[in-house]
Amino acid sequence: MKEKILEEAERLFWKYGVRSITMDDIARRLAISKKTIYQHFTDKEDILMQVTLYRLSRDQVMISCAAVEAETPIHEVLAMLDEMRKNVDKMNPTLMMDIKRYYPKAWSLYMKFKEDYIMREMVDNIRRGINDGYFRADINPEILARMRVEQVEMAFEMSAFANNTQDMMAIQHELTHHFVRGLLTEKGFTIYNQCNNSTIQHELPK
Repeated sequence: MKEKILEEAERLFWKYGVRSITMDDIARRLAISKKTIYQHFTDKEDILMQVTLYRLSRDQVMISCAAVEAETPIHEVLAMLDEMRKNVDKMNPTLMMDIKRYYPKAWSLYMKFKEDYIMREMVDNIRRGINDGYFRADINPEILARMRVEQVEMAFEMSAFANNTQDMMAIQHELTHHFVRGLLTEKGFTIYNQCNNSTIQHELPK
């Protein structure tokens, strides 16, 4: 039952944001009483904390797999964009803002993951790209990794694009490709263009 509650809560948070969802909503969707929920969780924030831990654990596995399976650091960055595309359409833009403003404990989990894991993986990606000749040698991996991580977070929060008619994924796509192109050597551009051509062919209607 605990796993079912977490799964349903995650779906509701992802679709509607956190603040608008109540314990009654979760109970109603599962056709159980609130008392049953309180047997497993202290309150909604407790549910959110456990949902966040589970989501971050999955994200870590996904990022690690992408790093191992990607042919080059360029492929790895673009693979992360594809993973975002699979999930963002289901995500309410208010989700990240809700957590940041009203649920500091859950937000602190995300920030720790961002600093301890995502930043490290991004720096490693850029360094490998430099060593392999795909990324320029005159760039600072720590500065560029920080810029990239903040770009992703900024687009998820949407506040910087409040008056923009583009959806979140269009913004992430634009920022990602702008970032990658700024890193590339001539050798890197060859790989990048091959990736783009492959993606275009894959997305053409049959």
